[in-house]
Amino acid sequence: MTEQPRAIDEMNPDGVPRKVLFVAGAGRSGTSTLAGIVSRLGMHVPLPEVPPDDSNPRGFSEPQWVVDVHDEWLAEALVQVSDARPTAWFDTGRICSREPARIRVSEWLEPHFAEHPELVIKDPRLSWFIGLWRVAAIRTGATPVFATMLRPPAEVVGSKQKYYANKLGSSHLAASWVNMLLHTERATRPAEGDGGRVFVRYEDLLTDWVKTTTALGHALDLQTIIHTRSDQIREVHRFIDPNLRRVTATLDDLGLPRRLHDLTAQTWEELNNLADEGGDTTQAHATFDQLRQEYVDLYEEAEAISRSTAEHARHQARRRARAEAATEQRSLADRVPHDVRAAIPPSVRRGVRKALGRSRGPGAGDEQ
Repeated sequence: MTEQPRAIDEMNPDGVPRKVLFVAGAGRSGTSTLAGIVSRLGMHVPLPEVPPDDSNPRGFSEPQWVVDVHDEWLAEALVQVSDARPTAWFDTGRICSREPARIRVSEWLEPHFAEHPELVIKDPRLSWFIGLWRVAAIRTGATPVFATMLRPPAEVVGSKQKYYANKLGSSHLAASWVNMLLHTERATRPAEGDGGRVFVRYEDLLTDWVKTTTALGHALDLQTIIHTRSDQIREVHRFIDPNLRRVTATLDDLGLPRRLHDLTAQTWEELNNLADEGGDTTQAHATFDQLRQEYVDLYEEAEAISRSTAEHARHQARRRARAEAATEQRSLADRVPHDVRAAIPPSVRRGVRKALGRSRGPGAGDEQ
């Protein structure tokens, strides 16, 4: 990173190629910190942004439109943000392949390049739709580049439980982390039109953000990062707080089932290697393919064993729905005063009950 008298946004935009930095990774893994750094160094987060809250008081650096459209698509696909199902990727993949969705995203991206030639898009839901965003960026004449944040899975799980009041349990959250990271690694592998990818340890970013961000800027050829100003660097120094790492834990603290514990640990170890210089190799890709298959096998076995539990839960849900519907019907009738009900001819009351599925036989209370 060099201190230049002018930042990239003061240069001739025609001389700076369009790029979109996609910040991926699990929620609570430092994605907001990285996006916040590069935006303060001059890269543009499309406005409006998601406002800060108690879980992230320094801001998310997320475009509100991106969050909203991802929520819309996830709801349509019946996929959770932290979904542990390997098959969930097929559900979101169908949306990624839709031409109207690709057009919608590329048309949204296009005008933001008038603000700055290098954009940053970040959202914990992003990984589910990376293929769509890649195509949309290329259609606007931009080069997509990817940065995946890495934070120990036990810390991610602990942070979600602390700040999001997540009640789904450590095993589910650890499994969803494995599912997310293994498929994010696969989705960001080099493809035609890409400009590269990096993996960034959250700890490295907090310990020495200048060194880590400089390496990212050169690896992805982001001119905004390479040619930043001293006042912007000072702003990032004020933004970075080592205390941002407010949750520390180990896998042993989570009490995971043995096979899930071992698979999570191995996945984390291999991801760490990707963050090292020269670690992103075809041999590493083969290892991740194997880990991903092991996770699919583990999940399918667990799903098969617990099928009775799932069926029982569905039956309970249907029973509750029927009970709530019946209660609602009764409450409607109860709100009609007795003298008003008595004035309604018996034949009319029988017709209403029949329409509501509550017909009663002769002698059940109607005057004959």
